[in-house]
Amino acid sequence: MTANNEVNPREQRGQDIAKNPDTIRRLDQTHYQVRSQTKFQGWYDVIATESGWKCTCADHKFRQVCCKHIHAVEFSIKIREQIKNKNTVTISPISISECLYCKSENITKDGLRHNKYGDIQKFYCKSCNKYFTINIGFEKMKHDPRGITTAMQLYFSGESLRNVSKSLRLLGMDVTHQTVYNWIKKYTNLMQEYLDKITPQVGDIWRADEIYMKIRGDMKYLFAMMDDESRFLIAQEVADTKHTHDATSLFRKGKEVTQTKPAILITDGLKSYQDAYYKEFHTRAQPRTTHIRNITIKGEKNNNKMERVNGEIRDREKVMRGLKKKDTVILEGYKLFHNYIRPHMSLEGQTPADKVGIKIEGDNKWITLIQNAQHRI
Repeated sequence: MTANNEVNPREQRGQDIAKNPDTIRRLDQTHYQVRSQTKFQGWYDVIATESGWKCTCADHKFRQVCCKHIHAVEFSIKIREQIKNKNTVTISPISISECLYCKSENITKDGLRHNKYGDIQKFYCKSCNKYFTINIGFEKMKHDPRGITTAMQLYFSGESLRNVSKSLRLLGMDVTHQTVYNWIKKYTNLMQEYLDKITPQVGDIWRADEIYMKIRGDMKYLFAMMDDESRFLIAQEVADTKHTHDATSLFRKGKEVTQTKPAILITDGLKSYQDAYYKEFHTRAQPRTTHIRNITIKGEKNNNKMERVNGEIRDREKVMRGLKKKDTVILEGYKLFHNYIRPHMSLEGQTPADKVGIKIEGDNKWITLIQNAQHRI
C-alpha cells in the first residue's frame, strides 16, 4: 500500500498473478519462476538472496523496484502457509475423561499401580465408587510402555536388535531380540494403519530415487518418493530389478497418500520413471506436472536431498545385516520414524510431519501415536 492508502499497481498485479497457480513454478525454497504476462511468454527467475528477492525481469533489474513477479511469489508463499495452517492436524496424548464402567466424568487420579516393569496411573470414579486403570495401546503387555518405546527408538536410531536387548537389561527389562522385533512389528502396523488416514499437506515438488539393498542375500532395489520442502517420505516399494521395474504403482500410491500430484517431479534418467510419469502425472490440460530428468549430483536441479535420505537407509541396512523379506515391516517402520519421530537439522529441529501439517504432541511421540492409533480402532 502507498502512503495515501492507494494500492500499489505492481502489488495488485502480483496478487492477480498469484491467484493462478499455472503462472508460478516453485523450484525450491529459494528459487521460483513466474510466467511473463506479455507476448514474451517466457519465465522470469525470482531468487532469494541475503538482501532480498531478485528477479530477472527488466522492471527489477533496471528500475531496482519490487516488481510484480516478486510480489506474486510473496503472495504465493502466504497463500500456501495459510492453507497449511488451516489444515494442520494435531495429535495429542490421550487423556482419561470418563469412568470405564459408568461413563461418568466425575473421576480423579488415585495414585499409581506398581508392578515389576513400571507404574500405571490409577483412577477413582466418585459416581460408582470403582477403581480402574487404562493403559491404551499397551493392554496385556507386561512391560512398561516407556521401555517398549525406548526399544523402538534405539533400534530405528541405529542399534541392532541384540544391542537393544542388552540396553534394556540396564533398565531391568530382560527381553530377547525376538521380543523387540515383535514390538516393532506390532506397533508399526498399528501406527501406520492410523496414519494412513491422515493426508499430509506436502509441497509441489517431489523427488524419486532408488537404492540397492540385500534381501536374503539377493540384490533388490528400494524405490522411494519424497516431498522436497519437508523431506516427508511419501511412498516406497521394493523391486527385484532396477531397469525393468514399473514405477507406476509408486507414483499412484503417492497420489493416493497426498490426494494431489506435484507441479515438478525430479528423478534420475531411469526410463521407468519416465514411463510412470506419463501414466500417472502427465496431462494435456493445465496444471501439468513438469518432469526433470537426467540429474547429476553437481547440477542445478540435483537430487542431493533424496541421496541423503538414501544414506540414512543405507546406514540402517548395515545394522540389520540385510533384510529378510521384501514386505518387511522394518522399512515401513523406518519411514514412520523418519517422518514422525526424528527431528531433522535441515528442518530446524522439526520433523517432516511438522512441515506437512501433522503435529504430534507429548514428551514421548511414540506413546502419543500408539495411544491414538489404538483409541481409534
